[in-house]
Amino acid sequence: MLETITQTVRQVRSGRRSVGDLGKTGIGTVAAFGMLVVLMFPVYWIVTASFSQGAGLMSSDGLFADPATYNLDAYRWVLFESDFIFDNGEVGEPGALFNSLIVVFVTVSVSLSVIIPGAYALSRRKFAGREKILYGYVLFTQVGAGLSIATLIALYALFVNLGLSNNLLILGVFYAAGAVPFNTWLLKTFMDNIPVSYEEAAIVDGASQWQVIREVILPLSKPGIAVVLIFTFLAGWNEFIIAQTLLRPENYTLSVELYSLAANEYETPWTEFAAFASLFALPVAIIYFATQSYVESGLSFGGMEG
Repeated sequence: MLETITQTVRQVRSGRRSVGDLGKTGIGTVAAFGMLVVLMFPVYWIVTASFSQGAGLMSSDGLFADPATYNLDAYRWVLFESDFIFDNGEVGEPGALFNSLIVVFVTVSVSLSVIIPGAYALSRRKFAGREKILYGYVLFTQVGAGLSIATLIALYALFVNLGLSNNLLILGVFYAAGAVPFNTWLLKTFMDNIPVSYEEAAIVDGASQWQVIREVILPLSKPGIAVVLIFTFLAGWNEFIIAQTLLRPENYTLSVELYSLAANEYETPWTEFAAFASLFALPVAIIYFATQSYVESGLSFGGMEG
């Protein structure tokens, strides 16, 4: 830090940087820091609220509870008494966490089994209807949100008539179907940047087509696959509306259970809600930070650099 300041002073004295440039840099830094504070405040509040006592959380004394009252009671309730791990806290009865893991496993497995070969085919093969498929993928990602309500009504009617309205496996497959278009297009744009000469060199060396895919394309596509993995995981982990519509209480996922706490008919247990939300968000944070380098390189190399 001191070395940076010294170097900046030297640059100003030598004329390589002006005072105006320093002022712009300072203003930009302060603005960025202020934006970071605003964005991180809800996270900070949720975490501190999860350690507070319910009586002191929403009081006239201020927005935050007294740190002297912090405890782990809310987390104990979530882990051992709520439906987070076990149904009604009874050991042996799978809870919302188990349900969410089933949905996520199906979503990620089905998605990747379709996205990876689909992206490779669209990136490396020329076939009839290829451009129309790509256009359809992009169109689906843009208009899908606008048809969400109509789609939800039709989906509910269809699933009920087929007797699939309370099936975690079917829900995971549905999430996978929704995640395939955008993520296939994303991974395809990433694979487009892998030089074809790498494949040609491997073929010249005697590698089969499968070996080229396994030993050349997949290793070079790890950053892009990591991004797709994150997006498909989030598709199964965070989704709420369809899960609430199609599932009954015994198969509720974590997102629906979290809503159920806030929608309490008599009183919302805010400390328990905050603890539940913190544990619910923890796997996403762990996965993202564990794959952060892959995600950043994948988004930039795949043409999504902001």
